[in-house]
Amino acid sequence: MQGAIGVGMLGLGIVGSGVAQALLTKADSIARRVGRPVVLQRALVRTPDKPRALAPALLTTNPAAVLDDPAIEVVVEVLGGEQPAHQYILAAIERGKHVVTANKEVMAKYGPEILESAAARGVDVAFEASVGGGIPVIGAFRLDLLANDLQEVTAIINGTTNYILTKMAREGVDYETALAEAQALGYAEADPRNDVDGIDAAYKLTILATLAFHARMRPADVYAEGIARLAAADFRYARELGYAIKLLAIGRATERGLELRVHPAFLPADALLANVDGVYNAVSVEGDLVGRVLFYGRGAGAGPTSSAVVADVIDIAQRLHAGRLGGEARAASPLTRLLPPLDEARRVLPMQDVWTRYYLRLIAADRPGVIAQITHVLGEHEISLASVIQKEDVVVDAASDLRHAEIVLMTHRAHEAAMQRAVALIAELPTVARIGSLIRVEG
Repeated sequence: MQGAIGVGMLGLGIVGSGVAQALLTKADSIARRVGRPVVLQRALVRTPDKPRALAPALLTTNPAAVLDDPAIEVVVEVLGGEQPAHQYILAAIERGKHVVTANKEVMAKYGPEILESAAARGVDVAFEASVGGGIPVIGAFRLDLLANDLQEVTAIINGTTNYILTKMAREGVDYETALAEAQALGYAEADPRNDVDGIDAAYKLTILATLAFHARMRPADVYAEGIARLAAADFRYARELGYAIKLLAIGRATERGLELRVHPAFLPADALLANVDGVYNAVSVEGDLVGRVLFYGRGAGAGPTSSAVVADVIDIAQRLHAGRLGGEARAASPLTRLLPPLDEARRVLPMQDVWTRYYLRLIAADRPGVIAQITHVLGEHEISLASVIQKEDVVVDAASDLRHAEIVLMTHRAHEAAMQRAVALIAELPTVARIGSLIRVEG
């Protein structure tokens, strides 16, 4: 075999440790697949004295020991967060090194620019692990689906929130109870806001939408709404009406522009995505040639994410071994994977311009004419109802003798701005005690 291909790592946390372990324990099989050894040369850590499976000689607290080492051809970034990860990725590219990253935030915010810098230097940046963990979705968007004009990407791409919603649906527990269990099991962070507020899913949707629609997307283009306001009652009504509740990431091409949104949604119970439970992820894609395809699997964790990272390392190493990456003519390297030209003018619709159906749950006085008042407000905003459910004797104030009812309304397709205005006016009706939930209905 020829000389080894050196790998340097930036970060040795849960995912990084999994990657390092795979590179070491699977060294023989990786060498057979590549045609030469792939050797972990150095790993950047914050605390070198922490007990680790790696030999101390492989550890460093100095990023230059990875970025400036001429024996390292591939840099694996698994630090997470925006900085210094973004800075280190650009530094690696500038030094002519190929990069493998699992960093969804950096790729969402700077992906096109990073790939353009890499192309100019004749190196590659692989980021399969940035979305969907071990699900091979990025490669499919960059290669297998290129012949298609994609109309829609609908995904469940945050395992933490999917676990919480599955728990609420199956056991009837409230949000706080389900979140506490997710934290106890290690599925949710001590500070879970990135997950439960939809931020993590918005980063991932930004990456998928850039690849799917060949347009320069930013996280700010994505409307994001989390799951904290969902109640156990919403899951009871969803089941009664034949739906499941999921946190969906939706990218859709319409005649008016692109829809990019992350929010809880009702899905028909027999829909494929409605049956993706626990920590699993799924990405549904619709193209003009391929029709609808589904990618499904574990979306997070050391094992699935390490699988994607190491696969990217092997892919780059195979092309290096074949002489199709690197060398003297770097800038002309024929197999550096480029983004197709991006449409800078493609418009993203404001959330207020979206059309969809809605589920509205509210508490109102149990007296004649209340539903007529509510439907009058909806009618003034050109919102028609598909169904109404009323449950009596809801306790609003234990000291009051006034009887209240829980009312659930399902609408036909309506304009988001009109629905929001109508709900604000309904909340002001003297007979309405409070608005419980407003959830969009998809599928």
